[in-house]
Amino acid sequence: MKRRAVVRVNGEDHEVLIKPNRTLLEVLRQDLHLTGAKEACGIGACGACTVLVDGSPVNSCITLAVDVEGKEVETIEGLAQGDHLHPLQKAFINHHAFQCGFCTPGMIMAAKALLQRNTVPTEEEIKKALSGNLCRCTGYVNITHAILSAAEEIRKGHDAND
Repeated sequence: MKRRAVVRVNGEDHEVLIKPNRTLLEVLRQDLHLTGAKEACGIGACGACTVLVDGSPVNSCITLAVDVEGKEVETIEGLAQGDHLHPLQKAFINHHAFQCGFCTPGMIMAAKALLQRNTVPTEEEIKKALSGNLCRCTGYVNITHAILSAAEEIRKGHDAND
């Protein structure tokens, strides 16, 4: 049975009709047309669907939409301010931290969660924060360099967009 739910995504409330078993990923992609989070594995193992819920990374493919009522959901679409990219987005471009781009939104969101709590991460802390995000194209060297670069920009005060 469907019920009305209010889901707050990227600072805006959205009223949706949802079945209790619908995932957050389904609601984001199908109802709200936010297609940055990708479905790959469907079991929470790859991180392509990573979004932030109250600032913490979650796999939206295994998170029920009803469980995010009253919480703040942030997707990759919420990072840029118009044409002004978030430091992580800029750094991923500048450091060639993606090839096909399929995993990139999830990687960036996981990295954002890390940098919100630690703007001076070590490479080891970055690896741990990204351990739930798989990339099959690039390896992780450029991704790590991009995150370190973004952390430096954020420390300098260049638009952390928190």
